[in-house]
Amino acid sequence: MRARIYQPARNAMSSGMGKTKVWVLEYAADAARELDPLMGWTGSSDTQSQVRLKFQSKEAALDYAKEHRIEATVTEPHKRKPNIRTGGYGENFATNRRGPWTH
Repeated sequence: MRARIYQPARNAMSSGMGKTKVWVLEYAADAARELDPLMGWTGSSDTQSQVRLKFQSKEAALDYAKEHRIEATVTEPHKRKPNIRTGGYGENFATNRRGPWTH
């Protein structure tokens, strides 16, 4: 069996970094998905592609893969620089604002 170990990216709809601290082991699909001709649904007989295991560290995921003889490839995350403003959100409404209010 082949698997991929990665750290999920943050949700594009929010600026928070929730659910990005864990590492995920996800099995690769062994069989292609099939299209049902009557209903148009897609399906597969490969149940391993539905399994997603979460680990607290990359080492724990690699140990699990090694223990269960799973060929795992690790994808390192692309970390972004944190955007920390000194005044935070309240800076937008400060009375001593130097720039003109544009709204």
